Amino acid sequence: MLATTALAGVAHAVTVGPVTDDIGVIEIPEGDPIQIGGLMVLSGPDSSLGLDQSRGAEIAFADRDEMLLDHPIQYLPEDGQCSVEGGQTGATRLAANTQIVAVVGPACSSEARGGGPVLWNAGMPMAISSATAPALTAQDRPEGFQGLVRFVYNDLAAAAAAVEYVQSQGFARVATLHDGSLYAEQLVQSFQEQFKAAGGEVVASEAIAPTDTDLRPVLTRIGTGAPQILYAPIFVGASAYLVRQAGEIRSMADVPLLGSDAVLAPAFLDAAGDDAVGYRIIGIDNDPAVLGERYVEFVQKYEDEFGEPPIAGFHANGYDAASAVMAAIEKVAVTEDGTTYIGRKAFRDALMATKDMPGVSGTVSCDPHGDCSAAAFAVFEFTDSDSSSFEVGVNPKKMWP
Repeated sequence: MLATTALAGVAHAVTVGPVTDDIGVIEIPEGDPIQIGGLMVLSGPDSSLGLDQSRGAEIAFADRDEMLLDHPIQYLPEDGQCSVEGGQTGATRLAANTQIVAVVGPACSSEARGGGPVLWNAGMPMAISSATAPALTAQDRPEGFQGLVRFVYNDLAAAAAAVEYVQSQGFARVATLHDGSLYAEQLVQSFQEQFKAAGGEVVASEAIAPTDTDLRPVLTRIGTGAPQILYAPIFVGASAYLVRQAGEIRSMADVPLLGSDAVLAPAFLDAAGDDAVGYRIIGIDNDPAVLGERYVEFVQKYEDEFGEPPIAGFHANGYDAASAVMAAIEKVAVTEDGTTYIGRKAFRDALMATKDMPGVSGTVSCDPHGDCSAAAFAVFEFTDSDSSSFEVGVNPKKMWP
């Protein structure tokens, strides 16, 4: 077996067997597996976010009977810990295995920031399953992000949906809170820009650290601006402290809170307790009435395989990202005498050129910058603090549109 890789972005064509590629060529002998990595948060309070989409990828591989081009598929997920450092560490472990063709994930934008350049330097593109920060697929993104192809919505669209919802409720004065992560900071920034452009006023804009546990001082500062709603798209741990402590601040006790699908997980109910009831979040809408019968069949497979309904919101995106990876491999691979050769740049280009793929989340087509998903959004409200009652559409219940 041989995998020859030049630095991605550096013109240095490599020829292995019948394939010449600008980055490198993976050679997979007859009987050896086609290896596909995974990088997503699999530990800590946000583990449901990553595990849910990793399960989606596993179902996609199972739908192919774990075989591709007469090779078994070997799926190798790593924990990105929803952080820059975790993304770097997980990506470094994956990059050390030069037989990996591509990586499904990450779940968090910070994982992409840390891990994306490491993997692309090794010639391994990432099929993003829930990292949504606009910078990851921006037209002027740096070389290290050139291997990122996104099979979930861009937060420019999420911010627009949040603005539409806030205005539909008649709120003209908002406050915002982020945790300094690439995801939350860029989503809040996009929300503020679009809300102001629509004629709204941002009366407070605050930040915390993801590990902060006492949010009372920042909530007191926010309360002095007399907002009509607080938009805080932060993760499970900080969101739980937010809903527990907001009621303790007199000026914030009656201010509605709006989070995001980063807490679309049973772990949030365990962390927030009874204060979770009534908390609203805006995020991806996996309503079967929107996604259709194929999504219903997919969810049944999920429940049959894992013994419970989906535990977060991005299982369909994990399935579609894995499906797109397999489809791109089939487009560019060359097989001679049982040995398969895959050009790394040719594979990335084929993944980026995904078009009209019938996915579980809808029809998937990529734009020139690697955004391949157009999701619908909805607002959900938690109705019960018992985490065993978690079921998207029931608890939390869909409230808008």
